[in-house]
Amino acid sequence: MSECGGRGGGNSSSSSDDAEDEGGGGGGGSAGSGSFSPAPAGASSAGRLRRGLRGASLMARRRPELLCGAVALGCALLVALKFTCSRAKDVIIPAKPPVSFFSSRSPVLDLFQGQLDYAEHVRRDSEVVLLFFYAPWCGQSIAARSEIEQAASQLSDQVLFVAINCWWNQGKCRRQKHFFHFPVIHLYHRSFGPIEYKGPMSAVYIEKFVRRVMKPLLYIPSQSELLDFLSNYEPGVLGYFEFSGSPQPPGYLTFFTSALLSLKKDYLGTVRFGVITNKHLAKLVSLVHSGSVYLHRHFNTSLVFPREAVNYTAENIHKWALENREALLRWLRPHGGKSLLLNNELKKGPALLVFLPFNPLAESHPLIDEITEVALEYNNCHGDQVVERLLRHLRRADAPLFRSLAPEPPARLPDPSPIAASPCCNTVVLPQWRPVSRTHNVCELCVNQTAAGLGPSSAGVPQCSFFEMAAALDSFYLKERTFYHVVSHSVECSNFLSSYSPFSYYTACCRTINRAATGFVDSAQGVFETPAVEFSSLEEKCHVETPGSLPHIEENRYLFPEVDVSSTNFTGLSCRTNKTLNIYLLDSNLFWLYAERLGAPSATRVKEFATIVDVREESHYVLDPKEALRKFTLESFIQNFSVLYSPLKRHLIGSDSAQFPPQHLIMEVTTDTFWEVVLQKQDVLLLYYAQWCGFCPSLNHVFIQLARLLPADALTVARIDVSQNDLPWEFMVDRLPTILFFPCSRKDRSVKYPEDLPITLPNLLRFILHHSDPASSPRSRADPPTKECVQSEAVFQQGHISHLEREIRKLRAEIGALQRAQGQVEAQLSSARRDGHRLLRQKQSLEARHGLLRLHSEQLRALAERKARELEELARRLQELADASQDLLTENAWLKILVATMGRKLEGRDGADELAPPREARPDRPEPSGPPRLPGSAPPPPNVSSAPASERSDENRTG
Repeated sequence: MSECGGRGGGNSSSSSDDAEDEGGGGGGGSAGSGSFSPAPAGASSAGRLRRGLRGASLMARRRPELLCGAVALGCALLVALKFTCSRAKDVIIPAKPPVSFFSSRSPVLDLFQGQLDYAEHVRRDSEVVLLFFYAPWCGQSIAARSEIEQAASQLSDQVLFVAINCWWNQGKCRRQKHFFHFPVIHLYHRSFGPIEYKGPMSAVYIEKFVRRVMKPLLYIPSQSELLDFLSNYEPGVLGYFEFSGSPQPPGYLTFFTSALLSLKKDYLGTVRFGVITNKHLAKLVSLVHSGSVYLHRHFNTSLVFPREAVNYTAENIHKWALENREALLRWLRPHGGKSLLLNNELKKGPALLVFLPFNPLAESHPLIDEITEVALEYNNCHGDQVVERLLRHLRRADAPLFRSLAPEPPARLPDPSPIAASPCCNTVVLPQWRPVSRTHNVCELCVNQTAAGLGPSSAGVPQCSFFEMAAALDSFYLKERTFYHVVSHSVECSNFLSSYSPFSYYTACCRTINRAATGFVDSAQGVFETPAVEFSSLEEKCHVETPGSLPHIEENRYLFPEVDVSSTNFTGLSCRTNKTLNIYLLDSNLFWLYAERLGAPSATRVKEFATIVDVREESHYVLDPKEALRKFTLESFIQNFSVLYSPLKRHLIGSDSAQFPPQHLIMEVTTDTFWEVVLQKQDVLLLYYAQWCGFCPSLNHVFIQLARLLPADALTVARIDVSQNDLPWEFMVDRLPTILFFPCSRKDRSVKYPEDLPITLPNLLRFILHHSDPASSPRSRADPPTKECVQSEAVFQQGHISHLEREIRKLRAEIGALQRAQGQVEAQLSSARRDGHRLLRQKQSLEARHGLLRLHSEQLRALAERKARELEELARRLQELADASQDLLTENAWLKILVATMGRKLEGRDGADELAPPREARPDRPEPSGPPRLPGSAPPPPNVSSAPASERSDENRTG
């Protein structure tokens, strides 16, 4: 308003501004005329500002209302700019300060600001310290917080628990520590550490590990505790030290440090360290001198640390124990992430996985003791007496006081012959895949009989043991062609010599019974109570009976408690079979999910489970969950797995059929319903697919159309997800998708859809019609075949048989041709082998000649180099002679010129002498000197030298 009301003031100010602007510009010009100097950045901006003000004053004189609007707009822009600049520094919100991770009542000291220096300070004042590094946002850290508090509540009076926030960016822990995961637990035992804990984040496991760090050495004062220590499944290291002389005998601190180092290297603590102070106990383990260290091994020779060959250091003791330890059982603790732990262990061979609830803080573990007994007996191949003593101690029997646990010579092995000395009989159910089962499927085998044989009806014959029957079956299957008879209802017997001993015989009495109706067979009396049914009757119906659950060998232990399946047959079994087991333990409280995936029931009161996994054979076997997990059942389970023809059935993992909704067109098949749907109904077209198969869903519309076209009572269209359902080996496929057709009444003649044929509806219809049996339709089965039809069928079959015979003859001829070709190939191979030997000898001779030629070439090269040097020296001398001859030629030319000159002068002097009168000789004058005379030349006349002298004087005067 004031600016708009006062024009004069505005003009004067504008004129003054113009004068200042002009003066400024002139000053700049004068300065620039002298020397060049760059103007400051503020000068240009100030000039632009003055020019803008001058333009504004001109605009104000002409249109004052525009000036008012511009001033108002500029003020608004300045206010907005100031507000924006003031808010620019608040765009990034600073991180909130950390808060306490543990409660104030917690026994854990929480350094939530990452005060690592304070943690180091309090660590020096405590004997045992646990440092818990965490990140507040980490789910594992949050889950482990309660476990750490629970362990701290039990050990807070002995151990200092410190939690450090290692994520706060302003804390020293974040700047100095670089962890790739959280949480991280480090333990310190005074100056030793850190010992990182990598086990399960469970309070009992953490407390157990902390207690082992607190007491890494176990004091053994008595013989009973020594037996407890040596019979443990973990390898043990014993040190003998005499504390009578000094509070810390020599070598004790080194042994103590080696125990801590073992915990640092192996968080599972698989090597146990103990201390003996009684010299009598030390003698039992062959320790005599104080400071000796003993490594106990069950089946190999126990060792004493070689102090005279290796330096007695903690690192060497730990390395020696780790390299020479013997693993009897091993705990598996997968951490749940990506790991090769299970893969690396299962690749070593068949594995027995035992899941059991484990409490690390319990004083005794009876179930683990029984499993240890099983492992000791299973691996005790040589009947070691020390192992027997330890087994008696585990059984809590009255074991006598042993004299020494030093290594003893192995005892003599018992007779490995599995044939019993007394007669015994047992019932054998033959597997369906054996050729003899076509005519007989149940036999009564009697072992160690006379040549006349003993029928199975003899009373009072005991039942054979497990290995006796295994040996009997081996010989029986070798003689199985003896029992290729016509199917009959009578019992057929045969005697044959044992393949193991010439003094033992076997008696086999076999007959055919209905597998579905097979009940328990009384092996003591040999009476088969079920009626006989011929196999041909099963082919008259489109129905196949469910396979019975009869075992391969029925031992009937519960019906014959007097039969001893004692440990004598089980002892050393690992050395008598090529399917040796590695035994592993898993805590079912932590890893029951693995057990469920391997076949354990999801809802069970006691979480105990055992399974054998054989990766090489791609199968695993499950111990019946109804049986209690104990020593007897484990031994039977291992025995059944170890025999040649194992009675164990491969466990098939299948999905729950309830999760699939009922479908009217395509039936979903699972492991449990496979037998019922595919092998017991009419013609079945089965599609093998998987969820990860991208091409499989594109076939759904084809199968839906096929199911709509064909009647449901004639054909069943089904599918199975093989990624979730296991099947027997004979029904598995090697590629996806795969289509199999199972015709009615001929399920064993299933047909695979051709891989090179497109999967379309017309092709599927042709495939089904070509391989289906019209005679199996309901209408054809209703009408009995006529006599002419039977005769024509017989003629057709006879023609088919003759055709097959011709094919067999052709095949035999081809086999003969192939054998002759094989002989020719072998002859050619032998000739080529001889040629190869000859060429090898020629090659060796050529190599020898090549070596001689190489040596001769080297000698020639050396001679050539020497001759070249001599030629160079000769050339150098010839060059010197040439140079000397050139100099001589030059001197000779000058001499010729000089002689010619002197000759001409002499001729001129002679002429002058002839004209002039003769002079008298002046004896008082010396004879003028002249040029030197050449040898053999006449002396020059006396005036010869004077003429050149006068000439030289004339030349000098002229010059």
